[in-house]
Amino acid sequence: MQKVTLNHAWLAHERARHPGLRYYVAAMMLLGLAACQAVPVAKPLTPQESAALKPSDAKIATLYDQSCRNCHTLRDSGAPLAGDRTLWDVRWAKGMPVLMQNAIGGYNKMPAGGQCVACTAKDYEALIRFMAGHEGEPGAGTS
Repeated sequence: MQKVTLNHAWLAHERARHPGLRYYVAAMMLLGLAACQAVPVAKPLTPQESAALKPSDAKIATLYDQSCRNCHTLRDSGAPLAGDRTLWDVRWAKGMPVLMQNAIGGYNKMPAGGQCVACTAKDYEALIRFMAGHEGEPGAGTS
């Protein structure tokens, strides 16, 4: 193996050519670290953790219990677990119009309307926001 030596003259020359480079590199590293800490990493939920979640609105909670809970708290149903951002974020990125179309028209094993005969479009949006982990948030899913 070759021994690597640091040429101090070269280092001084490079510092003179790029006086702000060290500060730029340090700032970029700090921004990178800050960005990593600003966005919490989603963790998968267990079916028990998902089943413990409940919408904050009483009407939506009732509709959820009657129509969504049975499938969206069982991993083997094929439906994404309510509140599990690791499963919902990809779907959420498609936007609320696509999610609404899937909920109302049916998708894969989910029947049309999710068997919620009492749900309005506003109810479906609230249910989707809750299950996707975005209850009470404005954002990408807005229809």
